[in-house]
Amino acid sequence: MTPQETLDIDRRTYLKMASGAVTIPALSSAVGATQDEEAEAGQSSSQSRHTKLDRLDAYLDENDLEAVWFADSDTYAWLLGRSNVIDRSSSTGVAVVGYDGADFTIVVDNDERALVRDEHFENRGADGDSSENGESGTDAESTAETETDEESAAGNSSPLPDVTIETFPWYATSLGEAVAVHSPTPAAADFDVPGLESVSASALRRPLTQEDIDRYRTLSSQTAAAVEGVMRNAESGDTEQQVANALGCALDEYGIDHPVVLVAGGERAPKYRHPVPRDTELGDFVVVSVVGRRLGEYASCTRTVAFDPPEWLEDRHRIATRVDATALGATQAAAQSDETAGDVFEAIRAAYEQAGLPDEWQAHHQGGAAGYASREWVAKPDLETSVTAPMAYAWNPTVQGAKSEGTVLVTADNIEPLTVTDDWPMLDAESYVSDVTVSRPDVLYKNS
Repeated sequence: MTPQETLDIDRRTYLKMASGAVTIPALSSAVGATQDEEAEAGQSSSQSRHTKLDRLDAYLDENDLEAVWFADSDTYAWLLGRSNVIDRSSSTGVAVVGYDGADFTIVVDNDERALVRDEHFENRGADGDSSENGESGTDAESTAETETDEESAAGNSSPLPDVTIETFPWYATSLGEAVAVHSPTPAAADFDVPGLESVSASALRRPLTQEDIDRYRTLSSQTAAAVEGVMRNAESGDTEQQVANALGCALDEYGIDHPVVLVAGGERAPKYRHPVPRDTELGDFVVVSVVGRRLGEYASCTRTVAFDPPEWLEDRHRIATRVDATALGATQAAAQSDETAGDVFEAIRAAYEQAGLPDEWQAHHQGGAAGYASREWVAKPDLETSVTAPMAYAWNPTVQGAKSEGTVLVTADNIEPLTVTDDWPMLDAESYVSDVTVSRPDVLYKNS
């Protein structure tokens, strides 16, 4: 994959973005796929879909269930590669997808049916007859997803499931009650459905498939490009809120939603681990952290810019990057063995100990697995969750005003930073507990 170039903006454009005088319109859906991603997805989408169906089949068998339903917007995107989001403040989308071991069923009210129909089947090469049954105040439309000859030759002998859209009047009932009407039992759902069990999809979403990884690389590099384009233009007299405004605008340029934008200038960075931006000048330096989201995947990116930094900033930043490298090395080792998230956490704690800061880990959570959640799990002492690969991880060690964080793909034989470009200073960070070295973003020094 060709490295993403930093978003090309100048200081004048930056100031307009920061003040709100310029807004860059988002793509058609900040939580949907870009056209380039859709074009590239075909090669791996069928194989990835079969992998996910195998996991769902195993889940149904292990739990003696007839169906499982997902309305969570991130899981919906994981399974179907499409968005069900209208209201970004809600984790539950406007449509729910169910799987019964053979076919998909999407339940949606009549108000959003056309949108869901277009999102899923327009230009998808789908075939099949549509039918209206008009029973019980609902109608159904059935569509079969097809595979290409190349995908069949690659070993996907079984066809992809049919997809039926069931519609109910928006004024007649709730989404959960509509699912209860259409679902076989016993079944489970990730939101409140009368008579159904509860399910969390986090374990089902791990590890990542090749299609997940391909999209993740694009999202992550674009997130980094947006952040770096803004931060190269930031100056000491700018306010935290101005920087936050510009970051949001830059991410919108790539069609990336931004549920988290944190900005701390030199005065506030040592005080707060999650600094919500304020109308305060940056001062000596600034640390920014963003989470970019698209099609359910989350990319974390932190950058530090120094104008007239305190003497301690460089040392603390390097400690944070070495703890980060320690966590990544321990993650890869754990994924290759029977070790758990708790074992990775112990490596992190040992790293702080060797750095002479034995209690620093207590001031802030250290991160964990990423993917179709900002964190699929957060490492804690004695956490027994399995560590998987290939998987995205976002560790975020902090050291009293310094922070190292980025989304990194960990596989059996590689540790690949994803939220990076070729345009930011980097350093080789050595693990405190092993011979692993990982490239991590360094401080960008300006006016020096």
